[in-house]
Amino acid sequence: MKVSILVPAYNERRTIGLMLEQLIYIELPEYEVVIVDDGSTDGTVEFIRDWVANHPKMRLLEQPVNQGKTAAIARAIQEAKGDVIIIQDADLEYDPHEIPDVVGPILKGQADVVYGSRFLVKRAARVLYYYHYLANKLLTMFSNVLTNRNMSDIETCYKAFRAEVIRPMKITSHRFGMEIEFTAMICKTRARTYEVPISYYGRTYEEGKKISYIDGLYALWYILYYNLFHPYTSDGRAYIEAVNQSLRANEKLESDKRAGHL
Repeated sequence: MKVSILVPAYNERRTIGLMLEQLIYIELPEYEVVIVDDGSTDGTVEFIRDWVANHPKMRLLEQPVNQGKTAAIARAIQEAKGDVIIIQDADLEYDPHEIPDVVGPILKGQADVVYGSRFLVKRAARVLYYYHYLANKLLTMFSNVLTNRNMSDIETCYKAFRAEVIRPMKITSHRFGMEIEFTAMICKTRARTYEVPISYYGRTYEEGKKISYIDGLYALWYILYYNLFHPYTSDGRAYIEAVNQSLRANEKLESDKRAGHL
């Protein structure tokens, strides 16, 4: 199975080179890197252009103006060619060498969706803002109440999907709302969802962290909207049915394969 690694980037010139260099050496049998520059003004896009010219596994998509992370990811999902899709931020808060661990349950046929949880620490987690930690835990708990899932970190960047689980989704949220939209809508399907522990090397605001308390307020609204309303709209129902149909077909195929080996 081919893995597509999606990298949204906006004014990340300080870290993008090191992150892309690390992606060259990850241990996956077949993968591509789809980078979306979201209207950077600090030289990020020029650096990426030079980089991808010398690395055939990497592709660059350019947004003409800054539209936000969700818009960048939505475009990358539609243009990705892999069977498995995972998101990698450009700021090195997450270790690219752990990507094989996150996609592993999907490649083994055990999962359809995998979240890399920062709260099931694998190697290291930088000690930073307690209020961010508390907000993440409260948002995850609120989400769990409505999804009836026992997840530990819905706001994690590291989310991996079988392509047929994420590609049919018409993403309608903005800024950081997609993390909640993904979680709420996937939990309405029959997708097998797992969590694996990851390391987390968080940034301070001085180092470029972009999330704010306003995003937390929006997140509360998104949790209500994407759990209680959106699944019952025409777009929501179409997504759920498309994913369930694909997963039922996969389940039947796997069942037939096992029967043929008896």
